[in-house]
Amino acid sequence: MSANEMLAVVTTGNGGYDRLKYGPVPIPEPGPGEVLLRVLAAGINNTEINTRLGWYSSSVKGDTASTATTQEAYAEHKADGGWNGATPFPLIQGTDCCGSVVQTTNPSDNVLLGKRVLVRACMRPQGYGVADNVWMASDFDGAFAQYVKVPSTEIFPVACDWSDAELATVPCAYGTSENMLHRAKVGPKDFVLVTGASGGVGSATIQLAKRRGATVAGVTSLGKSDQLRDLGVDIVVERGSDYASQLGEKSVDVVVDNVAGPGFPQLLKLMKPGGRYVSSGAIAGPVVELDMRDMYLKDITLIGCTGWDEPVFPNLISYIERGEIRPLLAKTFPLGDIALAQEEFLKKKHFGNFVLIPPVPQS
Repeated sequence: MSANEMLAVVTTGNGGYDRLKYGPVPIPEPGPGEVLLRVLAAGINNTEINTRLGWYSSSVKGDTASTATTQEAYAEHKADGGWNGATPFPLIQGTDCCGSVVQTTNPSDNVLLGKRVLVRACMRPQGYGVADNVWMASDFDGAFAQYVKVPSTEIFPVACDWSDAELATVPCAYGTSENMLHRAKVGPKDFVLVTGASGGVGSATIQLAKRRGATVAGVTSLGKSDQLRDLGVDIVVERGSDYASQLGEKSVDVVVDNVAGPGFPQLLKLMKPGGRYVSSGAIAGPVVELDMRDMYLKDITLIGCTGWDEPVFPNLISYIERGEIRPLLAKTFPLGDIALAQEEFLKKKHFGNFVLIPPVPQS
């Protein structure tokens, strides 16, 4: 491998694990206003798997796990398979990045050299008054590599005693969660129901909702109940059970749901008049049954969340530095073992987040 190359995982197109190619590629050269980071750790999320599968395409009806095992689901490149249309393959994925600044292009950014930073993966290039957004690792190369280049405006130094891998659990899961709670205006008087509570976004939502003073119920398998209680969940609800029998109809102020699928209809029945339903995903299936009467007769607000609002990421950095949240690192893998990591990730037996560790570059 030459001095101007790095090791990276390149996703070559929509498909299975065979589309993940680990090997040498050119080190990116930062342009004006950009910095080059050495990637210290990179988190794994549903979004990388969904993007590889083309799951965001309207042609896909199933959940992430079943799509991953159905050859027909990714038999061809999908023009609408990514966040913002067609994914620009070949692509280095990796939405979550903890990195160290090794090169700058603007003299004013030289103070960042050597700093350990987190990357705000959701970028709003036209400003926060416009809904358009661009995502690292979906719209341009991400952190499944030894190096990544990003706009200097999107990196945030963080002062804490967390490990690199622990910091890499934060950006996507916690950013997505904080954005949903921010949009839904969750406060101390709210009773919040979190589906998929043991996953990366779900476990982040529990911490962040409790930080806001809310009462929280979390939906999970019974085997993960104790871990949810350790996070501060007030009520554990067994996945697949009759939620109304445990919580009561018209009992919930806010539903934070990234699961959707066949369990969606009973969620609206749980909500109080004037309740808020907020979502940024649908891992159990994107097509749901909606009885409009459950929505309009109770004046329920449905909130879709993808682009992060301006306060979200600075808020997260402050929570970390003040010790108001804690990392949930389930397991680390070498970068080259990405297929093994994603396969284990889809089994959903873990609690928290998986993280990939790139090899240290040769000096």
